[in-house]
Amino acid sequence: MKYLKDESFRMDMDSAEDVQESAVLLEAQLAEFRRQMLELPPNYDPLARADLLLQIGRTLIRLEKNQDAWDAGREAFDIFTAREAWEGAVQACDIMFLADQPESLPALGQGIWLTVTFPMDPELSVAMLQHVVDETPPDSDGAAVAATVAHYIVDLRAEGRQREDLMFYTNQLLATVARRHSDAQNQEAFSRWFKKLELDDPAKFLPRLRNVVDVLVQDEWWIDRDAIHAKLPVN
Repeated sequence: MKYLKDESFRMDMDSAEDVQESAVLLEAQLAEFRRQMLELPPNYDPLARADLLLQIGRTLIRLEKNQDAWDAGREAFDIFTAREAWEGAVQACDIMFLADQPESLPALGQGIWLTVTFPMDPELSVAMLQHVVDETPPDSDGAAVAATVAHYIVDLRAEGRQREDLMFYTNQLLATVARRHSDAQNQEAFSRWFKKLELDDPAKFLPRLRNVVDVLVQDEWWIDRDAIHAKLPVN
């Protein structure tokens, strides 16, 4: 998996020397991405720069240079949204959230709104929604809604082996949320919990996700949702 396992590159390190060596490699990668950016031709496609900014942002996150990572993600976001390249914009939001800056929660909310509105890599959608699960208190209904929407998106959009892997993953995510929310320890308890929170009806849990997004973003919207909705095949 590309997005769901990119949590902490240091977890498998055995020693300080390993950490230091990996930091050196990451710095070399960063220098290479920056070199490629400097060598973009005069009439380059802005999306080429945005793709490099994503690579730079992810590397800076791993180097714990969070402010620089935020700046790279924000620039990439503006380029992608100007071109209506929504999956790239969501990847930029993921970087901005992971950068842990004052506007990281608005970035997460906008990324979630975009990833639910537009079809894209389901794994990226799950990763964005899992951030809500990870950041909310154990008794939060918002975590239950986010986990349910993640499962719903996988069911609708994923195919083949990816669908199998992500369905298993989101099932486990839902079970974890149910245990920490209401101590649902078996299938019968889970089923009662699921029905009690009305997580079995998209007409009910999708509007509740909008409420979660509004809490995250507040008044810090960087996109025009009405204009985007007007261009959708079904408004």
